[in-house]
Amino acid sequence: MNTKKVFLSTLLLMLFAISSYGSVNTQIIAHRGFWDKLGSAQNSVSSLRNAIDFGAYGSELDVHLTRDGYVVLNHDDKYQGVNIQEATYAELSALRLANGEPLPTLQQYIEVAKTQNRTKLIVEIKSHHSPEADVRVANAVVNVINDSGIADLVDYISFSADICKELIKLNPQHRVGYLNGDKSPQELKAEGYWGLDYNKGTLHDDHPTWIKEAKELGLTTNVWTVNSLEEMQYFLQQGVDYITTDHPELLKGLLN
Repeated sequence: MNTKKVFLSTLLLMLFAISSYGSVNTQIIAHRGFWDKLGSAQNSVSSLRNAIDFGAYGSELDVHLTRDGYVVLNHDDKYQGVNIQEATYAELSALRLANGEPLPTLQQYIEVAKTQNRTKLIVEIKSHHSPEADVRVANAVVNVINDSGIADLVDYISFSADICKELIKLNPQHRVGYLNGDKSPQELKAEGYWGLDYNKGTLHDDHPTWIKEAKELGLTTNVWTVNSLEEMQYFLQQGVDYITTDHPELLKGLLN
């Protein structure tokens, strides 16, 4: 193939991509914040600031309830061998993230979020050790958020059906997305969910019609954690509302 044909083929592919994504309004959610930058770390205050500066729709974060009632950020149940849900905040405050920051509290995150009104906190409430504990953590998180006056800046997500059920019970207007992937769009709609928030395998391989079905039911659609160019292209073509990614700059490049 000569140079002219290569150029024309490339141009046609670019035009196809533009036509495919031109009408898509997919928003970017930075997974555990925009942490993939020098000096930052997952679930750190700096990762939230980076997501805000980047202009992401949302900055996803993971929260646990400590033994003495503090809502603290971390992905796993344990950090540096300490079980977060069984520890006190005083015990956790001595620990440091990879960039030297202390494990932040939800309240500290909220203080940063309140400095702007664009980037939302996508609060994943982690499952706790019993249905009763799940209800307690759901109430604790909602109380912190409501007391801070930023309910409009928060979307809720969880793998726990008990947590999600409590969030909807507390306020049917809460924007709640279910993560576990075992409820159909019809079930989510009937149970009062705001949206479907499933992993890429569930929506690409297991149930490829669920995005379309969710949209027809008026549910929002989010897919996680989408990091490769090919995966991003696929879900943009599906017209999902949100993509959660560790690489927001790559996704923004496609959208632009």
